[in-house]
Amino acid sequence: MKRSNLGNLFIIGLVILNIVVWLVFPPVNDGRENFMRQWAGETIGANNIILMAVSLFLSTRPKWAEQFFGGLDKMYVTHRHTSTAALLLIFVHVLTVPITLSGWALGNYLGVVAFTGIVSIALVSLAPRIPFLNKITGGTYEGWKNLKKYIGIFFILAFIHSLTISRPLDAFIAINWVQIFFIIGAVSYLYTEVFGRFFGKYVPYTVEAVNHPNGSTTEVVLRAKNQPIQHRRAGQFLFVRFPNEKNLNESHPFTISSAPHEDVLRLTIKASGDFTRALFSELKAGTDAIVEGAHGMFDYKTGGQKQIWIAGGIGVTPFLSFIRDLDGNLNHDVDFYFTVRHPEEAVFTDEIEAAAKKNPRLKPHIRFSSTMGSLTIEHIVENAGGDVRGHHVYMCGPLPMVQAFEKKFLDLGVPRDNIHFEEFNFR
Repeated sequence: MKRSNLGNLFIIGLVILNIVVWLVFPPVNDGRENFMRQWAGETIGANNIILMAVSLFLSTRPKWAEQFFGGLDKMYVTHRHTSTAALLLIFVHVLTVPITLSGWALGNYLGVVAFTGIVSIALVSLAPRIPFLNKITGGTYEGWKNLKKYIGIFFILAFIHSLTISRPLDAFIAINWVQIFFIIGAVSYLYTEVFGRFFGKYVPYTVEAVNHPNGSTTEVVLRAKNQPIQHRRAGQFLFVRFPNEKNLNESHPFTISSAPHEDVLRLTIKASGDFTRALFSELKAGTDAIVEGAHGMFDYKTGGQKQIWIAGGIGVTPFLSFIRDLDGNLNHDVDFYFTVRHPEEAVFTDEIEAAAKKNPRLKPHIRFSSTMGSLTIEHIVENAGGDVRGHHVYMCGPLPMVQAFEKKFLDLGVPRDNIHFEEFNFR
């Protein structure tokens, strides 16, 4: 069993175990009407609490847990799945438990508040392109993040609701079992929103230099004010924001393009959105920065002897980190394809070519699609000797490019576990 699957299997196991707990330690049948519906509804509600607690825990971005999901990007895929499952179960819970409009206690009102809050935030998160919902967040990533901060409050209200409704079921063991996950979820929420800054989650840096290798790219050089973040392997990424800059005080993920042994962090960023365009035009040396990381498991050193690296545009950044970490010691046979539309878009090609001279097993293929045509799978297969089934493939670039090549490699018989890429979609 792959270690990177253990996290998802563990979560599924928790849901199944919760059902077992409610079956083995059932609530006392007090003879009330619709007792079975109440029992089933509270079991579903307990799974709701567990899945929401898991989502809140994953939102803390625990580095030690990445290996059990295959990286932080895969962890966030799981986060979206658990959050979506919890949202669906909320509706199932409401439809299952018997509801009356009389004799309400505090918990009944809290249930309505929690339901309304969670569903509203979830709809905004799941439908960012719907104009009406998008207005709530101001149409920005940071607006969505600010709204999402309240999800933990509604989670806490949902659990209190379960304890304070009129005539709750007597299920001492099952309720205390669920309480464990309430504590995990509440602590995770408070750590993310309040106490993380006191535990070294957010590390202060200073912008040492701002370079522009071409007309649309910014290289940001960061130096730690005190203790730097732990940058253990080439190819990792971080989250950074610039708290004293109005247009740059949003936490965004960027790949670290420097090597782990360097005493600074280098980020190579293309101006392609509102934040990155503001960064290109406004960021200056001496600016304060807040860094969180490093994250990610995009690591060629864990792959096989024969490798194919494919970088599309600014997707070259993790490979720059790979190359800057070399010292004539590359132990893999690598065909490295770096494709851009125009020659001026290709950054740091001199470093790539210099690294190839020091590392004969690294063979770079720099391609300008405007004059040479798009990179094709046929060209890659030809350079690989006609068979790529034994190769490990590492890709970074526009998602449509990555998905297209993934399908083509799979069709050629490359095992899915040999194809590596990260999804920078943390919404």
